[in-house]
Amino acid sequence: MIMNPAPTLSQDSFPETAASLEEACAPAPRDMGAALLFALSRRREGDDRPVLMTASRGWFGEYGRPYGPGLGGLPLIVAPVSNLAEALWAMEQGLRSGAVSLGLGAVEGAALAQTRRLDFAARQGEAVGLILSRHQDGLSAARRRWRISTRTSALDPEDERAPGRSRLLAELTRGRGERPGVWMLEQDDETHRLRLADRLADLGPPSIAGTGAPSGLAA
Repeated sequence: MIMNPAPTLSQDSFPETAASLEEACAPAPRDMGAALLFALSRRREGDDRPVLMTASRGWFGEYGRPYGPGLGGLPLIVAPVSNLAEALWAMEQGLRSGAVSLGLGAVEGAALAQTRRLDFAARQGEAVGLILSRHQDGLSAARRRWRISTRTSALDPEDERAPGRSRLLAELTRGRGERPGVWMLEQDDETHRLRLADRLADLGPPSIAGTGAPSGLAA
């Protein structure tokens, strides 16, 4: 059996400063938790405004809601809605208001014009908008599109039988004026944000970078 090589981690600097509108794709159900962790980490450093998360009640029923006490005191506003139109409205209004640092929405299936409205609203409210998706086969005005996958936790330095910091693989599949790249990130328990992990970590299955998989518009 021919084994596919593990993806090569990018030597480029990880784009820590989020664009006005980004998209994080969780290709498998198990990856949605990692995509949510990545999304929450995209809020700008030092921005203490609340985070708004909106999705359909069906989405929350499938994936669950973020566990508040596990967010390190981050103020989170959860807005369950009935359908895509309501989710887009809630996300756009929240971003435009200037009251939130991050507007996070499970608005997969939004049209290009609708995502452009989200981008404009985020810039108007000086916030970050992030779309959670399960596929990247449509057009989007997101300035960066990411594919997020779960990886094995780091080892606990004090107990090799215990899991250490949570890890994920962040793959930039499309960005404006940026090369695609792959970075291993891990959770920092002190700052409750993500940081670059050891470049020698086991990466597991290959990424989709360079395979020709569709990623839509981000230009």
